[in-house]
Amino acid sequence: MKDILVSGASIAGPVTAWWLHRFGFRPVLVERLSTGPRGGHAIDVRGKALAVLEAMDLEHAVRANAMRMKGVSIIDDDGKEVWRSEEMTISGGPLDNPDIEILRDRLANTLVNALPKEVPVCFGNSIVDVQETEEGVDVAFKSGERRRFDLVIGAEGLRSDLRRRCFGVDEEFLRPFGIALAPFSAPNTLGLKDWQISYKGAAGGYMVYPTPENDQLRVCFSVPASLGEDLGNRAEQMARVRERTMHLGWKTGHFLEAMESAPDFYLGLIAQVRMDRWSKGRIAVVGDAAYCPSPYSGQGATLAIVGGFVLASEIARSPEDHAAAFARYEARMRPFVELNQAIADLTRDERFERDPGYYGDIVVPAIEKAKNAIVLDPGDFARV
Repeated sequence: MKDILVSGASIAGPVTAWWLHRFGFRPVLVERLSTGPRGGHAIDVRGKALAVLEAMDLEHAVRANAMRMKGVSIIDDDGKEVWRSEEMTISGGPLDNPDIEILRDRLANTLVNALPKEVPVCFGNSIVDVQETEEGVDVAFKSGERRRFDLVIGAEGLRSDLRRRCFGVDEEFLRPFGIALAPFSAPNTLGLKDWQISYKGAAGGYMVYPTPENDQLRVCFSVPASLGEDLGNRAEQMARVRERTMHLGWKTGHFLEAMESAPDFYLGLIAQVRMDRWSKGRIAVVGDAAYCPSPYSGQGATLAIVGGFVLASEIARSPEDHAAAFARYEARMRPFVELNQAIADLTRDERFERDPGYYGDIVVPAIEKAKNAIVLDPGDFARV
């Protein structure tokens, strides 16, 4: 078994492909977008995921692109500061720990750029048909190409097309939270410098923070949304955001105007993925496609990085027995996944919004426990 297709070039996909190549396989990475990811909110790399990045010799590169927040302010409708901290941020947690907070697109692009030149990366292409046989998986691509692979790995995110094709419809696996997030870039007209603002008005709020260079802002609105609801095209999504937020105070009108020309705007449902199994025959899923914990947990990138490594290492343990490899992958990852997904219920507790001490007393200890709740064999990092 040598040829393995990995679909999805965000976080889990490039990590899986990197380790498969390291272990002597021939991975091919395919991504439906024509370029790497753009935009997105800040995400966190924590605990055991840092060990994986270190083993890939990428921790320094990721840290070089990290956020540089020095604190956070909570402000009201009039822009008045009602609470502040120089010890933590709401998105990244305590500042005095080794964890990395980084913009999603920067992490994804760093991972893709780290792939060896021998690993084909096919942007602007996607799977349109999958047929499993005793000898392998026959895949048809949007480009018209057809090819047989020994295994196919889906790393396509929350709305994975491969998962729908091979495992079932979204309604079977997604646990929605009733909202969608709308992150986008805007000029740093506030002059923010390494500082996060959480606007909490009487009728709602949103998050604003600068990029590491402090030349742009990332704004993140949220609007109600349901699983079966069609969020529409870009114009319809923006109209939904305007309708739901135009009544808010502070700088809302200014940011809605900036949203209109943001090249990286998108509106995405917030949900967890909960599956009874992450493999079927010669096909497996990894990262958000398999066990998205949702932004409420802050652990999506950590699960994706660790999951990509564990999946590749287990395939390498028994390259001629993919069923056994997939079973070990699930056995190792599932307790880790469940503990990290449970954090979402803590951050959605009403105390998270009204009691600043709740985060430090309840949420932070839960994250500290969950981010390290898997054993990674150092020997796996060195196996060739």
